[in-house]
Amino acid sequence: MGYVDEDGYLFLADRRVDLIVSGGENVYPAEVESALDQHPDVRSSVVIGLPDEDLGQRVHAIVDVGRHDGTQGDVDRPGLVAFLADRIVRYKIPRTFELVNEPLRTDAGKVRRSQLRDERIASPGT
Repeated sequence: MGYVDEDGYLFLADRRVDLIVSGGENVYPAEVESALDQHPDVRSSVVIGLPDEDLGQRVHAIVDVGRHDGTQGDVDRPGLVAFLADRIVRYKIPRTFELVNEPLRTDAGKVRRSQLRDERIASPGT
């Protein structure tokens, strides 16, 4: 997914396979991750779509709140929702959050969304 600007430059925004359709609305994980990563106590985040009976998919955020000194940032779901409310439209705000204290990306900055998604689908209670 991307666009071409008026000078003819191509910009890639996200991959089509990562697109989340929730309640008929398109949610691009990179946009939500960018907003989450602006939070001072968020080291990084990964946003995936999980199956939902009513919406088709629900937006789920896995948020690394670990600090480099080994402690955990002072973050909770209500605080993240309030933070995102000023940055993205309501339907893009994740319905569920999973706070972790471990890197979500490889040293090269890559993330395996399909693996993270499959693990959460196989694990009840996510």
